[in-house]
Amino acid sequence: MACALPLISVYSKKGESSGKTVTLLAVFKAPIRPDIVNFVHTNLRKNNRQPYAVSEFAGHQTSAESWGTGRAVARIRRVPGGGTHRSGQGAFGNMCCGGRMFAPTKTWHRWAGKGKMRNHCRIQRRGPCIIYNEDNGIIKAFRNIPEITLLNVSKLNILKLAPGGHVGRFCIWTESAFWKLDELYGTWCKVASLKSNYNLPMHKMINTDLSRILKSPEIQRALRAPRKKIHCRVLKKNPLKNLRIMLKLNPYAKTVHRNTILRQARNHKLQVDKAAAAAAALEAKSDEKPVVGKKGKKAAVGVKKQKKPLVGKRQPLPRNQPLKRSLQKRNLLQRKRTAPNHFITKTSL
Repeated sequence: MACALPLISVYSKKGESSGKTVTLLAVFKAPIRPDIVNFVHTNLRKNNRQPYAVSEFAGHQTSAESWGTGRAVARIRRVPGGGTHRSGQGAFGNMCCGGRMFAPTKTWHRWAGKGKMRNHCRIQRRGPCIIYNEDNGIIKAFRNIPEITLLNVSKLNILKLAPGGHVGRFCIWTESAFWKLDELYGTWCKVASLKSNYNLPMHKMINTDLSRILKSPEIQRALRAPRKKIHCRVLKKNPLKNLRIMLKLNPYAKTVHRNTILRQARNHKLQVDKAAAAAAALEAKSDEKPVVGKKGKKAAVGVKKQKKPLVGKRQPLPRNQPLKRSLQKRNLLQRKRTAPNHFITKTSL
């Protein structure tokens, strides 16, 4: 917030106090916002930008073509025609006379690097700013002094008042310019006379001591008694995942859960016992020895007894074994050829 001095001294041209005092105006009591000043200054500086670029057709104003190889000249394009020194000279290249430049500048180009370093050798520091209302020779008196800026109070510029976007420049006001500020910006009680329905922005708080305001008796009488009973919110849990919460909703869920565990354990024990019994039976069967002179066990009921092969006739073979059938047929033919006729008998194939 701005420092509010009640009275301001007025000095004469010789630098001596004239004895007059001026009351601080309302515009100087407005809050200072460096962020807004910096934002406005940055955007206003963009109005002074001026794009520049070379012509799009510069260096290409001729129909030059290369002569090719075998002429003892470079392969750069050359100006056609004759009768002048220009004919036969190189064109279009950035190394040629009258050619284009390398990487022609564009109006939309954004230069890389630090722009604040450009021309920094000739930058001067800013001095005091003199603000006047009427030019009674004040411009000619100060215009030859470097680093001093002259401003008319009716045309105040933030680029001059806050160079670089930083507030706090030393300003020297004339008395007439100082009094004119009320007409330009008005006060909180009346609007500005030189502008259309403009008034200074109002403060959000007249007194910024918030703790003192809250502890004042006027506000304490209007407040209700504090609530000392505290209600703590409990996080809700899913009863399908949390057994303790499920038991609060359904106590019988504990019995169901226990029965499920017992049933699973019982089924697991039955599976283990069944597997052990099967393994014991298989081991006992493998340990038994066959008795000599006794026939084996009878065929089980329901098992189809295999037929004996027919003597003297060829046994039918399955259809999926054509190779085996052909081999047997070939063996039979060989036996018939080698054996005598009286030894040939009918055998089963």
